[in-house]
Amino acid sequence: MKKESGLRRTTNEQRRESPGFSTRAIHDGQEPDPLTGAVNVPIYASSTYVQEELGKNKGYEYARVTNPTRDRLETNLASLEGGVASRVFASGMAAINAICAMYKSGDHVVCGHDLYGGVPRLFNQVLSGYGVEFTYVDTSDPKNVERAIRKSTRMVYVETPTNPLMTVSDIAAIARICRSKKVELVVDNTFMSPYFQQPIALGADMVVHSTTKFLNGHSDGLGGVVVCTRQDQAEQLGFVQKAAGAILSPFECWLVLRGTKTLAVRMLQHDCNGRQVAEFLAAHNKVKAVFYPGLKDHPQHELAKRQMSGFGSMITFETGSLANAAKMLKRVRVCSLGESLGGVETLISHPATMTHAALGEKGRKAIGITDGMVRISVGIENVEDIIADLNQALT
Repeated sequence: MKKESGLRRTTNEQRRESPGFSTRAIHDGQEPDPLTGAVNVPIYASSTYVQEELGKNKGYEYARVTNPTRDRLETNLASLEGGVASRVFASGMAAINAICAMYKSGDHVVCGHDLYGGVPRLFNQVLSGYGVEFTYVDTSDPKNVERAIRKSTRMVYVETPTNPLMTVSDIAAIARICRSKKVELVVDNTFMSPYFQQPIALGADMVVHSTTKFLNGHSDGLGGVVVCTRQDQAEQLGFVQKAAGAILSPFECWLVLRGTKTLAVRMLQHDCNGRQVAEFLAAHNKVKAVFYPGLKDHPQHELAKRQMSGFGSMITFETGSLANAAKMLKRVRVCSLGESLGGVETLISHPATMTHAALGEKGRKAIGITDGMVRISVGIENVEDIIADLNQALT
């Protein structure tokens, strides 16, 4: 197979001619090391690089600006999302912050009202202090987005499916609105990964991920990425990397490169297990409601089928009360109570006191997060063991 170096081609016709997802995940940006032939990308731990003479170098000067391992990862992730380039950061929140650093006082952002709790915390408690304005709407109805856009709007920020209510937004419909208004659409694709959802193909201008989650897949490294559709976006974000310095370390880059090699097979198993766990929970007499786009009674089930090639492994369910949730979470054994998601192990959490605690009781109530809700990131263990554990914990 002929390998390509550098950034991938991006036209629709050229994408159709490119290798399949799994092949790109394993090979794009992951070519054998030209010096030694090492199959895995080396960890270039050097903080600085020798220059041949003043004004002449081999493309590398200082690791905050560029690093060979980071370059490889950015090529790999751009390929998987169908972008022209990507820029990686020290966390998912650092990646979101880097996008907003491209804006100025007086600029306006429209965003979903049901987001990971750390996002409104950043927007409301940090960035609003610099004069950037934010409006929160239910993005599951594109008309809400259109009504909220102003002359000063620079970005529409959508999370789909949302964390933790698993609400799905129509990316293509929102993208058409954004194009007509000359506003950039940014989509958080963390829950689905590029394997199950391709926001750029649906019209998004940028895609953001917490690489900590499914892209890494092993719960052993923090990171974030912004995938760009234009070179000027990548250049701006590259400047933010250089100026602000929240870059991803070479070792963390290597961990994500290792993770993307198995992304396809992991996501298939996550999806298979997720569907079975969702069906089990929906039939359990101690569960009041299940939020999972793969279930036929999910309000956006048909949209999810059109927009995504799988339903993934993120599920939220209602136990009825804080006491019920606490009792259940104390009893799990195969499932691990903890923050985060997307690892090979099943992680279970309580949004009201963990991921969305910063919203406060009033803020959570406004978007429908209750004290009895439990969120589960279904891992790739034997699904029978996951279900048995949930059953004994609920009973």
